[in-house]
Order: sequence, then C-alpha cells, then structure tokens
Amino acid sequence: MINSISEITQLWDRSLKRIEERLGEKQLFDSFFAGSYINEIRGDTIIVVVNSSLAAALIKQKYYSLVEDVVSEITESNFKLDFILENDVQKGVEKQAPIKKQQYFQEAILNPKLTFDNFVVGSFNREASQASLFVASNPGKTLAQPLFIYSNSGLGKTHLLHAIGNYIKNARPNYRILYISTSDFVEEYIRYVKGEKEAESLKDFFSSVDVLLLDDVQMLANKVKTQEMFFAIYNKMIDNSKQVVITSDKQPNELNGLEDRLVTRFSKGLVMKINEPDQNTCVEILRKKIEANGLDLQKFDDAVLYFFADKFSKNVRELEGALNRLIFYVVSLKQTDKITMEVAMEAVQSLTGGKSLSSQLNEQKIINVVSDYYNLTPSQLTGRIRTGQIALARHIAMYLIRITLDIPLKKIGDMFGGKDHTTVMSAIQKVDKGLKNDSELKSAVDELQKRIKK
Repeated sequence: MINSISEITQLWDRSLKRIEERLGEKQLFDSFFAGSYINEIRGDTIIVVVNSSLAAALIKQKYYSLVEDVVSEITESNFKLDFILENDVQKGVEKQAPIKKQQYFQEAILNPKLTFDNFVVGSFNREASQASLFVASNPGKTLAQPLFIYSNSGLGKTHLLHAIGNYIKNARPNYRILYISTSDFVEEYIRYVKGEKEAESLKDFFSSVDVLLLDDVQMLANKVKTQEMFFAIYNKMIDNSKQVVITSDKQPNELNGLEDRLVTRFSKGLVMKINEPDQNTCVEILRKKIEANGLDLQKFDDAVLYFFADKFSKNVRELEGALNRLIFYVVSLKQTDKITMEVAMEAVQSLTGGKSLSSQLNEQKIINVVSDYYNLTPSQLTGRIRTGQIALARHIAMYLIRITLDIPLKKIGDMFGGKDHTTVMSAIQKVDKGLKNDSELKSAVDELQKRIKK
C-alpha cells in the first residue's frame, strides 16, 4: 500500500525513468512528461499533474497504455490514471498540494550502473558478494543485521552497496531505499540540530526507510552526539525488521572512537571482509571495463592487461583509474589500432615511477609472452605446478628474464612463487645447456626473443 509522500514521489520517479526509456525520444519526453508529478492517489486512481492541456490530451490519447503498463509493473497493482493541469490543483477542487521532495538527503541516489551483473567476483571478494546478494534477496529477513563489509579503500564496498540497492529496487519497487555516506548523515544531523529542518524529525524520516545502505561508518568516530542519534535510528530500524548494510575500512572491533554499544551491535551481524584481488580477477575487471567503454578487447595485448593487473592489483579503483588513463591516451592523444606494451608504457609512465617502469614492464612482458606461446596463463607459469610442459616454460621464462634484463637471481625467484636463487640458477643452466644440442628448444627461444622485442 502506497501511503507516504516519499513513497508516492519514489513511485513516479521510477515510472518516469521507464517511460523515458520506452519512448526512446528525449525531446518528446521533455516536452510532455518532464516536470509531471503525482498530486494524489484517490482510491484506485492516480492523479498526475502535467504541464499543459496538450500534454494531458496527448498522453490520454496516445500514451495512456504505456504509462498504465509502467505503473502496473512498478506497483504490481491495477491503477487507473487521470492527467490534470496545475491550475486544477490550485483551484482546490478536491485536490491536495503538489508532492514535495523528501526533506532529508535530497541528493541521495543509487547509481544504476553499479549492479551485481557487472561486479567482478573472485576469490578475494566472493563471500562478501554472496552475502550481499543473499541480503538483497531477503531484506530484513535474515540474520545479517547488519551486513557489515570492510576492506581497504577501493576494493568494491561501495559497488556492493549500490548493487544491493538496485537489486531490491527492481525486485521490490515499493521499498524505500536510502544510500548515503556517513559524511552525509553527519551533515544532515548538524542541520537538524541547528533547526534548519522543520517539518519532521530525523528519526521520523528514517522510520519510513526500508533499507539503509551506509558507507564508511568509521567517519562517525569521536562524534558523540551524532553517534547517539545514529544508535537510536539503527535500533529502531533493526527492531522493525528493516535492512541495514554498513561498510567500513576496518572490522568492528578495530573502529576506534565508536561507542562500545555500536561496535557490539555491528559485531553481532554478518561481518564480511574483502581482500586484495588476485591477478586473474584484476584482468577480468579490466576486460569488463574495456567492453563497458565500447572498445574492442582484441585491440589490447594480453601483456598489457596482465601488466596492469600486476602493477595496480592492490586497489580496484586505482586499477580502473590506470585503465582510464590508458584509454584517454589512445583515444585522444595517440590514436592507434593496437594497444601494445610500448603504448601502455607511454600512457601510465607517470603513475609507475618513470625510470623503473621499463624494467618492470619487460619482466611482465617476458612472462606474458612465454605464457602465450605455451598456451598458459601467467599465474600458471609463475605458480607451483610442476608438469613437464609448464616446468619447461617456467625455466625458459627465467632464462630470458636473466639474459635480457640481468636481474638478480633472488628477484627472479620472487617473481616465480618465492623460489630460492639456487633453483633459479639450476633452471637457467638447464636451458643454457639445452640450447647447445636441442634444436626445438633453440627454435622456441629464438621465436620468443623475437616476440619480446616487438
């Protein structure tokens, strides 16, 4: 049942978005639908105010079924529709005042682009992703009260919050979902205390929220009065089976400056950690990002993707930022049909420390070239599997890195799973010896050296 002003406003906002998508003509939408709002719901009829008599007539004659279908999908009810003018409202003929926007958090919005579908899942974030989807499927009805996700910056916590919100929004259109940062909450609380908000109290506002998605709760630290208000709101939401999802840069018991009673309640929920991503997941993130930008993945050398994944793997946001820099560079500054390691080096040199970039780039390039030649992944080549083909490829990679870059044996060992220098030396000697009497090995090494120099 749709009762509150905020629910009515949310209903029409969602309806307008779908109407615009289905019309497919922005000019038509802007002329006749933009600025419209629900004035009231009277029984089974929704009264919509539009900007002109022409708009009212056109919608009734040509687009009534479209609007009716959209509203039916969102409300899961069969409402009738009536379209009137602003003047009819002002005359006061059994009409209510126009719906006002919500008083608090007017800028709060879910990012429709951040969904579960485009959230890349790997071993580093799988549990947090599964917990988020579970909560989104059963908001307020699980033991995950709250769901508490923590990690270092830039690893996908905010993406998961928006994904949860967008999932619930599509599955349960009558739910009121609020995504805010803790800084937003602090600012609204300060305005409330100063008396800048008059109509309803902050607590009353949150009583109508079904799902609260709160980012960076660590920002509440040492704000005693704000914590008291949040504690009251939080308890009331949990008591009323409303879903709360919280993110932080630390696990609950490491949040200094927060009251023990808040820490205790956070700890009683479902606490999930996101670790740093592995290389293969980073590569998959890059591939999805490239495709999302409408670019041809085939134009990017795999070596470039694996280099980026290796260099920027500690922070997904930094990883995507480096890719954005590369995309800008090749689209705007150096247009090219193929994004090679050399192009990548030019694009991100300032991000990787200039002089040391060439060495780092070539190490990774050799690993990727050898992997590609033997139909392996870089992680297989540098891992611990010892089958004949992989072991041979690994020895060749060590040999090529040593003779091409003259890198210390210990450092080469570190690249290949922490092997000691004697193991590396033995591998290099095997290849060196084999080149003298094994024509197939010599042919393979010669070909690999040519590919490395491209």
